[in-house]
Amino acid sequence: MNYHKFAKIYSYSRISRYLKAAKGNKKKAQAMYYANARLARSFQPIISFFEVILRNHLHYALANHFGDVQWLINQKTGFMSAPSLTHTNKKTGEIIVNDFLKKEIERAEKILTDKGRNITAGRIIAELNFGFWNSLYETHHYALLSGVPCTIFNGLPAGVGRKKINQKIQLIRKMRNRISHNEPLCFKDKSFDMTYVNDMYIVICDFMSWINPNILIELSKENLDKVKSEILATEAILKR
Repeated sequence: MNYHKFAKIYSYSRISRYLKAAKGNKKKAQAMYYANARLARSFQPIISFFEVILRNHLHYALANHFGDVQWLINQKTGFMSAPSLTHTNKKTGEIIVNDFLKKEIERAEKILTDKGRNITAGRIIAELNFGFWNSLYETHHYALLSGVPCTIFNGLPAGVGRKKINQKIQLIRKMRNRISHNEPLCFKDKSFDMTYVNDMYIVICDFMSWINPNILIELSKENLDKVKSEILATEAILKR
């Protein structure tokens, strides 16, 4: 496609950083833009599987912990409403309540009610966003759950605990949001660079292997993990 038509379709401001990174080579700038899009597409399946696997394993572990498959519903008046989640701001005297988890369950229940569907744990799980599960690794919630969220891992390396796990989940959430908003993944400062995608691929792979090392093997067998091949293809463009 003619560069000016291309830039007009995707906006000159969006394409300008690719053109600068390509040192004015318009053909290469287009190739880099499409390569970035293909890389984003290649990450979508493994991020999607990551989220499903994380929430399911947390659900299994906490259902076992509470001895209640419906814990998501019943714990609205349990740990999600614990007194320790309420504190008073020393400067303002304002009472602050950390009721995020409870509100997320109530939001999911309202969605189901509005659809005329029965409220079940399985349906609530499907409606909850990534932030709910991530919050189970925040300090207060994690303590209230007696550290159960970390029991979903079968092979945590030495030195890796709640804090690092929480940080990695936040990194993956941020990447998922960047992909959803069509933001560039392949830049470091003003240069087209593969550091971020390489690092994030390692983060995601490490995380899933800590839960179960067979997950990545199965994804590769089913041809659902194409990140490495897209990284290599993009690196080849940079060498032109």
